[in-house]
Amino acid sequence: MKKIEDYAIIKKLESRFNMVFKTRVSRIVSSSIIFFCFGAVFASSVLAVLHSIDSHKGVGGLETSAMPVYNSDDDLETLHDLLAETTEPAPVQVDEAQALLLTDDTTVEVETLTYQTYRVKSGDMIGYIADAFGITQDTIISVNNIRQSRLIQPDQYLKIPSMPGILYTVKTNGETPQTIAEKYEVDATKCALVNYLSTTTELKAGYSLFVPDAELDWVTRQEINGDLFKKPLKARYWLSSAYGWRDSPFNTGSRSFHGGIDMAVAQGTPIYPAMDGKVTTAGYNATYGNYVIITHHSGYKTLYGHMSAITCKVGNFVYAGSTQIGKVGSTGLSTGPHLHFTVYKNGNTINPMSVLN
Repeated sequence: MKKIEDYAIIKKLESRFNMVFKTRVSRIVSSSIIFFCFGAVFASSVLAVLHSIDSHKGVGGLETSAMPVYNSDDDLETLHDLLAETTEPAPVQVDEAQALLLTDDTTVEVETLTYQTYRVKSGDMIGYIADAFGITQDTIISVNNIRQSRLIQPDQYLKIPSMPGILYTVKTNGETPQTIAEKYEVDATKCALVNYLSTTTELKAGYSLFVPDAELDWVTRQEINGDLFKKPLKARYWLSSAYGWRDSPFNTGSRSFHGGIDMAVAQGTPIYPAMDGKVTTAGYNATYGNYVIITHHSGYKTLYGHMSAITCKVGNFVYAGSTQIGKVGSTGLSTGPHLHFTVYKNGNTINPMSVLN
């Protein structure tokens, strides 16, 4: 009788355990399936929204590398690249150069310019490399024609000269090592001898020579280091369209060159100059809507388009990051509130992302 009662109790406990276990497992499995489905739907929705923003919202249309025109007399000067003839002068031998440079009672030791190759390692910075070889950052930047110092890559090869200095390309016919050295305030005799020239050798436009101990001008250095311009928006924005070729934002199937960047942000967000300068154009254009052009030093101009309002006037001198020049809008050819921002260098557009700090 006792065994039967014990058996009945065991069966009852087993039945309750199975009931509880199966119920909890089924709840866990059901909950997992529900959460997975919800997560998948949510992720798909987010991706769809991002794609929609990137492709259709806050993007301008038909914006090219040419400066916009409003009315019939925009009064913007047309700029052209000047292509100079590149012709090397006849080389002068070292002993001949010495004879031209030195008097009987003068002795100068000629320092020979040589080059070696360095392979960039992970974590390298131009400053560290320059210090290791006893030269300057300007030297490495100039000799290797580096346009963005922050973008050197591991395994990239750099030419390293044996002395500090920069490469200089002659701008006009008739320049000499003497006049070039005076421009950079360095030793003319050393400049001539390093390049196997006399101080008075007249050079052709386009000829390149190494100028020992010279440094880049501050504008060029800031541009290459990405410190020349400030971002025209202080608020957080979405880069809705990059610089370069792109598909039409209006789903026409065509492709065009986008001469700036589109920065999608809320309507009415304040816009500031990217660099100190003078407002030379403020008006309306069918493509850019309300837009402003600011002229800066060293051949730079910047354009700000699709504004909802312009808060500056032609002739105003404006300051980077402090003078408000307008508000973000969606005027002209636009799919939503954004700022179209273009940077011109001597009349040609450049990628704004390469110079923005």
